[in-house]
Amino acid sequence: MAFIKEFKEFAMRGNVMDMAVGVIIGGAFGKIVSSLVDDVMMPIIGVLTGGVDFSKVSVMVGDAEVKYGMFIQNIIDFLIIAVCIFAMIKGMNSLSKKKEEEPAAPAEPSNEEKLLSEIRDLLKNK
Repeated sequence: MAFIKEFKEFAMRGNVMDMAVGVIIGGAFGKIVSSLVDDVMMPIIGVLTGGVDFSKVSVMVGDAEVKYGMFIQNIIDFLIIAVCIFAMIKGMNSLSKKKEEEPAAPAEPSNEEKLLSEIRDLLKNK
């Protein structure tokens, strides 16, 4: 029973749950970026390069087919994902910086401070 209890405590920690959400969102984000690359950018790049489809570019070395076009496409995928993640992190950092820069409202004076202010004002009036 101790093992199950310990596992439950581990699984319910905030870090594990945050990581699970990150993995799920990362998978969905990866599909979006892959679609952007495969369906939008690569056809445009293919037109610019004279109709070359990078995913089908290969060379035969003996009996082996070396698909270096897929390698090029994966590099482009990586670069686009890296730029998107950089932009997201930069945006999040600028939002958090703006929150930090906003001055906090002055705190309500304590009862002791109110009493001392009243005493000060009474002494001024005498």
